[in-house]
Amino acid sequence: MTATAVPRSAFRIPDRRAAWGELAGLLELPRLLLRAPSLARAPRGNGEPVMVLPGFATGDAATSVLRGYLSMLGYDVRPWGLGRNGGDVPALLPRLVAGVGALARETGHPVRLVGWSLGGYLAREVSRDVPGDVDRVVTLGAPVVGGPKYTLAARAYRRRGVDMDAIEAAVDAREAVPLTRPVSAIYSRKDGVVAWQACVDERNDCVDHVEVSSTHLGLAFSPQVFLVVAERLAVAPV
Repeated sequence: MTATAVPRSAFRIPDRRAAWGELAGLLELPRLLLRAPSLARAPRGNGEPVMVLPGFATGDAATSVLRGYLSMLGYDVRPWGLGRNGGDVPALLPRLVAGVGALARETGHPVRLVGWSLGGYLAREVSRDVPGDVDRVVTLGAPVVGGPKYTLAARAYRRRGVDMDAIEAAVDAREAVPLTRPVSAIYSRKDGVVAWQACVDERNDCVDHVEVSSTHLGLAFSPQVFLVVAERLAVAPV
């Protein structure tokens, strides 16, 4: 692990002012265009299967730019195909486990998973449940500590009557089974949606942390992030 875990009592949960700062993430799109020549020289794939998972309240459209880039680099890139990510992890996880398993059997290769925000948490949990079907995981601003408790979405969950402490306990309970597949966790201290400290893995030695400079929204379009994803996906299988 390359980042230091912070006590949960010290987590800085984003507020509405931080959420307004997320609009700066839109600036990543023109930066992406300017960096296109250098991004095109990133390490390439050779048809390996990659599935990209969207964040909370988004769907495959939100990851279309990243998927297009990875396709250009030579990967067999698939959307998650489950519609809008409504945040119901107990319902989504079995469907993802089945989908990843089907893709691994179809291609004859374990799947590389890339997940943004909640999609990153789900990607990690798929690798925990079926490590044989997963080559590696790359997460972008994923709340791996406490689930949604330390995110801007916590208010929406509470309005629905969801017990945040119970979710945190359930997330912690799953750590009884350690991760075994390599995970690259990309996070940013400028994140206005997820407390950056909640993106730092507290337990698993197979996790490599990479700090970038981006808003949470910008993680899905950042040229800096795209280059890190390309480099991590191209590492030889373990």
